[in-house]
Amino acid sequence: MSRGCFMYFAYGSNLLKERLQLKNPSAVFNSIGKIKDYRLNFGLPADITNCAWHGGVATIQECDGEEVWGIVWTLDHENLSTLDQQELVKEGVYSPLEVKVERDEGPILCRTYKMNNFRHCEPSPQYKKVVCSGAQQNGLPQNYIQKLLALKTNDYSGPSVLDQITIEK
Repeated sequence: MSRGCFMYFAYGSNLLKERLQLKNPSAVFNSIGKIKDYRLNFGLPADITNCAWHGGVATIQECDGEEVWGIVWTLDHENLSTLDQQELVKEGVYSPLEVKVERDEGPILCRTYKMNNFRHCEPSPQYKKVVCSGAQQNGLPQNYIQKLLALKTNDYSGPSVLDQITIEK
C-alpha cells in the first residue's frame, strides 16, 4: 500500500470492528493474538471521574505469568492520529507502546495503549457488552471470553458510546 500501514493490538472496546471503524475506517482484521506478562484491568485515570462509557475502560498492566488476548488490526498510517485521538494520548489518558504479540502465524510487534495514572473502576454494562461482543465476533479463545463475560459491572443504565454502534450479528 502506498500510504503504509501499522499493526495495532486491541484488547478492549476496539476488539469490536464496528467500534474501531467509527473513527478508523481503514482497520482490517489481521489475526488473533496474545501478549504475555500482562493482565487486563478496568479503570480510569486518577484525575478523571467519568468518561463517555460511564465506567472503567480497559488497560493492560504488567503481571508476570498472565496474558491478554486481543486482535491485531492493520490500519493505514492516516488513521494513526485518529487512533491516538480516540485513546486520548494528547490529554495524557493513554500512552502508546510497542508490544510483541504472539500469534499462530508467528510473533509480531504492534502498537497498543496503556492507561496512565490507573485506578480501578468497574466497567459499565455497555462497555462490557462491546468488549465481549468483539471477543466473540473475532473468535478469541472460549475460556477467555468466559472470563470477560464474568466481569462485574457498575450497573450504569443510561446513554453511552454503545448507542453510536450497530453490532453486526
